[in-house]
Amino acid sequence: MPQTNKPTTKSIKHFSVKELCQTLQISALDIGALTQSEFPLKIPADFLAQIEIGNPLDPLLKQVLPVLAETNQVPGFSLDPVGDLNNNPTPSLIHKYHGRVLLIASPKCDIHCRYCFRRHFPYEQQINQRHWHKALGLINQDESIHEVILSGGDPMSLSEAALVTLIEKIEQIPHIKTLRIHSRTPVVAPSKAPETLFIEWAKRSRLNKVLVVHCNHANELSGQTAQLFQQYRLAGFQLLNQTVLLKEVNDNSDVLIDLSHALFNQGILPYYLHQLDKVQGASHFEVSDLQALELHENMRQKLPGYLVPKLVREIEGQPYKTPL
Repeated sequence: MPQTNKPTTKSIKHFSVKELCQTLQISALDIGALTQSEFPLKIPADFLAQIEIGNPLDPLLKQVLPVLAETNQVPGFSLDPVGDLNNNPTPSLIHKYHGRVLLIASPKCDIHCRYCFRRHFPYEQQINQRHWHKALGLINQDESIHEVILSGGDPMSLSEAALVTLIEKIEQIPHIKTLRIHSRTPVVAPSKAPETLFIEWAKRSRLNKVLVVHCNHANELSGQTAQLFQQYRLAGFQLLNQTVLLKEVNDNSDVLIDLSHALFNQGILPYYLHQLDKVQGASHFEVSDLQALELHENMRQKLPGYLVPKLVREIEGQPYKTPL
């Protein structure tokens, strides 16, 4: 488990790779760190506090540290691995699946995960108030849509006031029944996650409310996350988790089983175990389908069914996530 003698800083996400390695007492050279990247290092203090000092193999560190392997050009890995831009009828809106649409709510995240499938997404061309207005207008015109999914970036990286304002506009569309928010912020930066205005809205909202968080390892969870998730549950949110299967991070059935138990202890049900989206720069995280299936079978043998996430891959053009 992570050590407790952690550095404290409000600006840790602005650290350079060299400064981060010095803080964690590891050698940037020994671990093949990449000091310059178009997708820069970004790490919040809450997440840093969960990383073990002196451990270059820490599974949380591996998720955020830029490494030289990211520069490898690997066949089959692309800038838009799930075809977002081919299902983008108007800027900020992605419509792939029946009955639901995804609204890009923010161009930012509180953390930069090195395997992020949108690490090359052209956010500057997608998000502004005019784009949101047009996207909401299209949603309002299509009564087959009953669910809006907020994604990004990370919608919870918006100011709390901006997030609630956007949500209230969605709530005004009569045929929208469910709001789903996908966010990593409550796990990696719980001290920054929305609470007061957001929870007040949730308690009075007519909508079904789903929060899908993204946690890959039990060490990402803490007493702080537990308190936050309790507030969200009491405000009426269904809490689900999606995990990405990552080499040398969680490609071990015991690690995945521990994660399912840790999530459930904080009131969250495992939802998806994703095979890696093949985004350029993330090939070193890939786990084979054969190994993924073996890990999933081990989980099914040792966990109750409600704690076994669905093993899936997203394939461009398919009408749903494809089970493995």
